[in-house]
Amino acid sequence: MKPSLFAVCQMRTTDDRPRNLSVASELVRRAAGHGAQAVCLPEMWPYIGRDRQMLPDAESIDGPTVTAMQELAQELGVWLFPGSFAERSADPGHVHNTATAIDGDGVVRGVYRKLHLFDSAVPGGATFTESDTVAPGDRAVVVDTPFGRVGLSICYDLRFPMLYQSLRDAGADIIVLPSAFTALTGKEHWELLVRARAVENQVYVVAAEQWGQHNAARRSHGHSMIVDPWGHLVAQASEGEGVALGLVDPAFLARVRLQLPCHDHKRAFEPPSIP
Repeated sequence: MKPSLFAVCQMRTTDDRPRNLSVASELVRRAAGHGAQAVCLPEMWPYIGRDRQMLPDAESIDGPTVTAMQELAQELGVWLFPGSFAERSADPGHVHNTATAIDGDGVVRGVYRKLHLFDSAVPGGATFTESDTVAPGDRAVVVDTPFGRVGLSICYDLRFPMLYQSLRDAGADIIVLPSAFTALTGKEHWELLVRARAVENQVYVVAAEQWGQHNAARRSHGHSMIVDPWGHLVAQASEGEGVALGLVDPAFLARVRLQLPCHDHKRAFEPPSIP
């Protein structure tokens, strides 16, 4: 396979749904206009506002949000990893935080529901209790694409190495990470963790991030990035809404894995005993 051009789109989502859709669509078009073959949007790009408002506005996979992204992918002929959205769940009091993978014909090739929910009260930062309104998924997801096998993850999943290891074990070459990392934790941990997941699993990590002040209580770190399996920053977004593009090179990936075959050196072991 030849190198492929990936794009990460950085947004400042608000509670204005029409505006969010317009911005997301314009960024995808801009990326495709620069030659991107695969385009990634951030977490919850259709709406960030009052968490409870997600419940009545939740959609199904065949609802207007995913449908709009399918039409856009088909029109532009690009693979689209359109961040995540609030998907209706079996529990009327909770939604799923759901990411999809859409091919260049507009066909949904994968659906992933966020496994790890962000319940946190970091000193000096805002308190988040995602589990109040979001139900977790129950499985990891990989998708076969022309660029290699792609694993799907969302934001807080980044802090759980075993999920990324399971995606690599399933053959992932690239892991997509739509996010809305907070400004406080992002400043200290965002780049560190993205690069760590790329290096330890020898994969490309394509991380599209929210940026800026969403409302009075929420601010995201930004710095969307693409990191290669050696931990290099292939591309990184500056401040503000915009697009960053970088090459995903299968030959470089293969070379890293051949020269340092740590994945082949994994050993089963007994867990430590409790005294």
